[in-house]
Amino acid sequence: MTKPDFELEQALLDRGHFRIAGVDEVGRGPLAGPVVAAAVILNPQAIPEGLNDSKKLTARRRAALDAEIRHSAEFAVAEASVAEIDEINILRASHLAMVRAVETLSPAPDFLLIDGNMIPCGLKISSQAVVKGDARSVSIAAASILAKNWRDQVMVDLAQQHPGYGWETNAGYPSKQHKEALQNLGVTPHHRRSFKPVHNILYQE
Repeated sequence: MTKPDFELEQALLDRGHFRIAGVDEVGRGPLAGPVVAAAVILNPQAIPEGLNDSKKLTARRRAALDAEIRHSAEFAVAEASVAEIDEINILRASHLAMVRAVETLSPAPDFLLIDGNMIPCGLKISSQAVVKGDARSVSIAAASILAKNWRDQVMVDLAQQHPGYGWETNAGYPSKQHKEALQNLGVTPHHRRSFKPVHNILYQE
């Protein structure tokens, strides 16, 4: 199994770029909570060991790498809210979160490596979309880790306000416990009303 490396970044450095940010998002699939994006500019001389797609790491390893990234790299994390997801759709909201994360970096990056096959509208920086980027680029992998840890903590905090849905473990994804709680406890303000399982309960379809 291949792991992400610094080859894409090195090629850009060789072409004269010097502030290269990896960008990734997490949270398109959940029924509740925001979508979160992160942008990370790694220090080529201080790349944390073991960076990988956040989904392939244990929670403990993600937490350790999160701390290392925050210590050694430049980064920004941003959200798009449930209201924004419902208003403009999840794809546009995830792109909005990416743009917000990138625009928070200061000084601005001069090139972006973006996970996926689309470059979000509104970015005024040279960019490359990288399919399965969190498995190819350490910068994107680092962004995936920060976004995942941030969003998981958001859902743990929301779980304390709304117990019973299991958000502290399912992060808002449609687990059996979460779907049963939707039926039994109802829809919270943090649920995405544009998502079919939530919409169907609201309108009893």
